[in-house]
Amino acid sequence: MKYTLAAAVVYCATFASAFVPNAPSKAAFAPAVGSNALRMADDKVFDQEQFIQETKDMRLKHLEEQAMYALKISCENYDGAVFPNAMIAGDCVITHLLDRLGYLKDGKAKIMCVDTFHLFPETMEFLKEIEAHYGFKAEVFCADGVPVGDKDAYDAKYGADLWKENIDEYDRVCKVEPFQRGLKTLNTNCMINGRTRWQGMERAWIDTFENAPIGGGLAKCNPIAYWTLEDTFDYIAKYNVPHHPLHAKGYPSIGDAKDTIPIPEDGSTKFVDFKFEGDKTAWLDYAQERKGRFVGLVNADGSTKSECGIHVSGAEKTWDRDLWEDGSAVKKIDSTEDALEVKKSGKPSVVVVYAPWCQYSIAMEEEYENFAKEAGVEVFSFRGDEVRDFVTDEFNTKSFPTVNVIKADGTAVKYDSEDRTVDAFKKFVEETI
Repeated sequence: MKYTLAAAVVYCATFASAFVPNAPSKAAFAPAVGSNALRMADDKVFDQEQFIQETKDMRLKHLEEQAMYALKISCENYDGAVFPNAMIAGDCVITHLLDRLGYLKDGKAKIMCVDTFHLFPETMEFLKEIEAHYGFKAEVFCADGVPVGDKDAYDAKYGADLWKENIDEYDRVCKVEPFQRGLKTLNTNCMINGRTRWQGMERAWIDTFENAPIGGGLAKCNPIAYWTLEDTFDYIAKYNVPHHPLHAKGYPSIGDAKDTIPIPEDGSTKFVDFKFEGDKTAWLDYAQERKGRFVGLVNADGSTKSECGIHVSGAEKTWDRDLWEDGSAVKKIDSTEDALEVKKSGKPSVVVVYAPWCQYSIAMEEEYENFAKEAGVEVFSFRGDEVRDFVTDEFNTKSFPTVNVIKADGTAVKYDSEDRTVDAFKKFVEETI
């Protein structure tokens, strides 16, 4: 990686200023009395609260310089720096810093967002606010094959309850795939993001730069890696940084509305008018920022969910293989057009509508394969999880797997039993045809 001379000069200046602290102001040592007054050995008295504030300001100054240096490296030495902005507190700080450095206006940093169609309504409205405030236009990506902002189209294609059926597949469709597609579309060679060590053990050892586990080792900049959540809100308060409106309603971090809650749940801790109300430690203790995220969700292995997959290697693949592949006695239907041709063929047949990630589809694969070898009619499989409206209308499908006998007149008759054995399938075919 090349380092520009300008960046090197900035670094030297930054290093010097960060590690040569300014002397505390004389005001801190002014005569004072009361609980905040501390007496020194030489009888000087200084104000404790003022001294604490000055040391916090020194810390913030160093963190700011450190973050800006990381952003300079990203935007000056890479020609495809992209910031996927989730509009959580840390992301708002990064947006502010990118604006101060001029990278939003000169295009050296692009901002992208992923709309999962399950965000709080306030989130996309807030995006419009910061676009107007900073003068940029974000690139928004969503589930493949769905127009941006069209929730009805998403429901028709993937199903409104996909997240309930298989959370890993939901993450792939609504987060991981559009996220990776966005990076590729924007020709990203350096991804800026707001992860911090303070967010929990999964992130406890991240540094300001690393290689992302996607795109063959994409450069990844974590400019606020060493910030605590308290640092983040202190910075927001100091510079009046625009931040998500749900912080004022008790949410320390904001994700999907379906699994994000206030912390504490009664909403007693808030960040209102750049100040905390209630017990701020409920938010600011280690690993508390994301405590209200992924609530009630579990991974496939039964462990508590704490990541959506965007930063996890391999999350773009939620199943090992497709079902009934080459060499199978079950014939594959590859498109909706082909599916309609099967119905119009005038020949009786059997069609299973399945999802490759569905445990029940996987469980019946062998038995359905054996049935196909003995059925006496053509037996088909059709993947339906990405054409929900079509399989609902044409193949009586509300869940996976769904088996239909197709009569000679094209009528699809649903097999309603949970007994998915060869004998049960054969009996239903005989009774229906």
